[in-house]
Amino acid sequence: MNFPTVRPRRLRRNQIIRDMVAETTLSIDDFVYPIFVIEGKDIKNPVKSMPGIYQLSLEHAIEEAKEVFNLGIRSIILFGIPEKKDEMGSEAYAEDGIIARAIQKIKSNLPELIVIADACLCEYTSHGHCGVLDKNGNVLNHATLELLKKEAYVYAKMGADIIAPSGMMDGMVKAIRKSLDENGFEDVAIMSYSAKYSSNFYGPFRDAAESAPAFGDRKSYQMDFRNANEAIKEMMLDIEEGADFLMVKPALAYLDVIRMAKDQFPYIPLAAYNVSGEYSMVKAASQMGWIDERAIMVEILTAIKRAGADIIITYFAKDIAKILGG
Repeated sequence: MNFPTVRPRRLRRNQIIRDMVAETTLSIDDFVYPIFVIEGKDIKNPVKSMPGIYQLSLEHAIEEAKEVFNLGIRSIILFGIPEKKDEMGSEAYAEDGIIARAIQKIKSNLPELIVIADACLCEYTSHGHCGVLDKNGNVLNHATLELLKKEAYVYAKMGADIIAPSGMMDGMVKAIRKSLDENGFEDVAIMSYSAKYSSNFYGPFRDAAESAPAFGDRKSYQMDFRNANEAIKEMMLDIEEGADFLMVKPALAYLDVIRMAKDQFPYIPLAAYNVSGEYSMVKAASQMGWIDERAIMVEILTAIKRAGADIIITYFAKDIAKILGG
């Protein structure tokens, strides 16, 4: 077949034409904003490694949620910093724990805001690992699942719309789905951190959530960053176990995995977590005057969506909402 001569530059001639033919566009509905909630009163601790991000006591977290909602962002994800930690991470599944109370208060103030509750133990354990440990310091999968079931139940009871298990325990989706269904929370969805890599991009988050492991690392349960096909296997297992959403974390260094996941599972909503290290590198370079922060932010978020993400969890959510809603 002979095609007429096409000159692509005709479609790039000015901004209006470029917008007309853009293949990927951002929407406020794409974004989820993370909030770190800490025990105490009148606390707004800046996270030094994440400019613009704070640890917030409950009253400030509610105000932050209101600001987010007023910007047009309709979803947040909550992470907790408890006052006390122990070997079993008991504050994670306590009904008076920091995230349980945060869910209840935020939902009572903003019932239309979708609250996603990160479900893991690393922020709550004294050793900083994502589960129960044996005497040799290894994470016990089955024992950890029992605690994740409790955590998911409490968060659902307090009003969470979506439970997001992030510990990469085998069978975590199945265990949580069973717990939710048996307790009358069939409508609470699960957003599984299906492909969560053992990444070097998490450092600033661990400052914010105070969740760095006291010893060793998480390579025995988080994914090896050299592997992509393994992510598809993890996602297949989570779908079989009842996951409503899948997730790839981090995002920027894993755009290929996002694309593979979307091609393989086009019928499952796919989230990507634009993580703390990715955010902080942009902020640091901007502060040095090396980049145009706004332009880089838009380009990065567009790339993540272009790769196939339906949902983007990002610390840039408020900034991009101000542009899109402007």
